[in-house]
Amino acid sequence: MNYKIAVIKGDGIGPEVVDSAVEVLQSIGKKYNHTFEFEEVLAGGIAYDAYGTTLPEKTLEVANNSDAVLLGAVGGPKWDDLPGDQRPEAALLGLRKGLGLYANLRPAILFDSLADACPLRPEIVEGGLDVLVVRELTGGLYFGEKGYKETEDMGKAAYDVLIYSEKEIERITRVAFDMAQKRGKVLTSVDKANILESSRLWRKTVERIAKEYPDVSLNHLYVDNAAMQLVRNPKQFDVIVTENMFGDILSDEASMITGSIGMLPSASLGENNKGMYEPVHGSAPDIAGQGKANPIATIMSVAMMLKYSFNLSEEAENIETAVRKALDDGHRTSDIATKDEKVLSTKEMTQIILGNI
Repeated sequence: MNYKIAVIKGDGIGPEVVDSAVEVLQSIGKKYNHTFEFEEVLAGGIAYDAYGTTLPEKTLEVANNSDAVLLGAVGGPKWDDLPGDQRPEAALLGLRKGLGLYANLRPAILFDSLADACPLRPEIVEGGLDVLVVRELTGGLYFGEKGYKETEDMGKAAYDVLIYSEKEIERITRVAFDMAQKRGKVLTSVDKANILESSRLWRKTVERIAKEYPDVSLNHLYVDNAAMQLVRNPKQFDVIVTENMFGDILSDEASMITGSIGMLPSASLGENNKGMYEPVHGSAPDIAGQGKANPIATIMSVAMMLKYSFNLSEEAENIETAVRKALDDGHRTSDIATKDEKVLSTKEMTQIILGNI
């Protein structure tokens, strides 16, 4: 089979970890007789420097004409003083909207061999951890009306409107229930229904959709309690579904429980399963170009690409097993190494994983 992939390397360590993931896909292609065709385009800060926009029209065109998108992290201090709609992060919102990607899947997996890297007490995460956060991606505060206004006595004020429609809530809820059916059949919906009208609609809609999935156990948590429970007893969770901003925050919290944000992948999906795949971590400009970046999150992201966009489950499992073996054999990058462990570079870790495929 031939698959066309749009490659957006991004800023900071993005190019380094994306190069690693591309190598892994090429290795999988050779092993399983697939052809992956890569077309590189720009987005983020590097695109702004080159074209004066963080998301050039060509980038969105190539992404729409591809079978999937592989994305590195974007952003950095260099562009922090730009207006909000010109910051590198605006490219992410534009890609999600332009590709119709409304469901963000963020698995938080604690590998047994990395238990010592988890900041929680060993007894809390004994036996490992596997939580999936399903985050709504195209609604809420990030996409609502924004602006400034003058007040009579408090000076200039800024506002961001939080709005959700029933359709937006329904479609992300069905994705979450479908995922829960394939896992532990437990779904936790996170909202702030005691305060927010949008959350009250969220909870009512989730409860209505739940009737279509009688085999899945549904429970609700307010977002502040959910944040507390994630560090108090994370093993109670199987699948978490929540709105855009809450999901952004909770998925990052969940990632740190696993030991390092450099370990975790993500997938953003839409109606046609054309997905965008990226690591959860940021661009880490302080270590860019030094070979210190952990490539595992991006490599695991292409495993998700094979599974969700291309329906290549065996190939995806091959990558996951290769990563797990590398960790079980004691190989570590600086973010997951203890004082006594040898630290591998980005390329060295990539080569270990390639050798396990």
